[in-house]
Amino acid sequence: MLTELKKKLTSEPKKTIVYPEGPDKRILEAASRIQAEGLMNMILIGNVDEVKASAAEGGFDISECTIIDPATYVGMDEMVEKMVELRKGKMTAEQCKKALMGGNYLGTMLVKMGKADGLLGGVTYSTADTVRPALQLVKQKAGYKSVSSSYIMAKPGHDLLCMGDPAINIKPSSEELAESAIEAARTASIFGIEPKVAMLSYSTLGSGAGEDVDRVREAVKLVKEAAPDLLVDGELQFDAAVDPVVAATKCKDSKVAGQANVFIFPEIQSANIGCKIFQRMAGYELIGPILQGLNAPINDLSRGANTEDVYKMSIITIALS
Repeated sequence: MLTELKKKLTSEPKKTIVYPEGPDKRILEAASRIQAEGLMNMILIGNVDEVKASAAEGGFDISECTIIDPATYVGMDEMVEKMVELRKGKMTAEQCKKALMGGNYLGTMLVKMGKADGLLGGVTYSTADTVRPALQLVKQKAGYKSVSSSYIMAKPGHDLLCMGDPAINIKPSSEELAESAIEAARTASIFGIEPKVAMLSYSTLGSGAGEDVDRVREAVKLVKEAAPDLLVDGELQFDAAVDPVVAATKCKDSKVAGQANVFIFPEIQSANIGCKIFQRMAGYELIGPILQGLNAPINDLSRGANTEDVYKMSIITIALS
C-alpha cells in the first residue's frame, strides 16, 4: 500500500509537510528516514538549538529539514495579520501572536498560507489542540457541516478496508454521516480501494426501527443525492454488509451487501470499538485516523504513536494533498 503512495510522491514535484512538534524524537527519526528516501520537504517547528540537539542525541540526520522557531520567525508579522483577518474579530493581534507561539497554530497557518501542503501533529498535542486550529484557519470544505475521520485497515493476504468515523463525531447527524461516507469513499479511493459503502446499523433495510435507524436511513438518501455514482447501501447490519450468504437472504438485490469495503458506523462508540476489535482480535493494522472534510490535509497522531506511525502518516498526509 505505502509502496504505491511513495512512488506517487517521488514521481511528482516535492511537496512539504510541517510537524508542529519538531523536537520530538519520533518526529525526528521519521523525518530522517523520509529525508533519506527523498519523499518530501519537511518543516520542523521548535527552538532551533533544541531540535538540533534532540536530533544529534538520537543520531538522526535532518540536515535538509527547515526548522522554524516561533520566537524568531521572520514572517510572524505577516502571519499575525493574516490570522486576525481569518478570525474575523474573534481574536486580537496580540491574541493571535500568542497563539502562534504554539507549533499547532503556527504549523496550521503555514498550511493556510501555502508554505506547506499538509500538517501532521498529535504526538504531544491532544486531538482537540490539533483539530481546533484547523477548523478555525484552514476550515471545512465548502458546504460541509463537519470534519470526520477514518481508518484504513490492512492485513497481509486481505483486501484493504476503510472504517469511519472512529475519532471525531460522537453522535453524527444524518448530514454528518453522509459527509463522512462520501469523504471515507474518497480516502479509500486514494488507497486503491474501489469503494462499496455500507451504512451500518442494528437494522437491515427496515428489519428494525427507531431513531438511530432513521438517522442512518436518511444519511443513505443524502449520500445518493450528493454522490449518485457512489455505490452505497443501508441501513445494513454488519453481517449483511460482509457475508454474501447473509446478504442473499436479507438484501439480495443490493450492489453493496456482502461485498462492502467501506464501513460507516452510526456513532463514535461503535466505530472505535469495531476498529479496535479488528486490530486486536483479527490482526488488522490500523492506519490513521485520517481526518476528512478540511480544505487541506491535517492529520492527528496518537500521543502513543511510534516512529513507524509518524512515517506512514506523513506519507499518507502528503499523498492526500
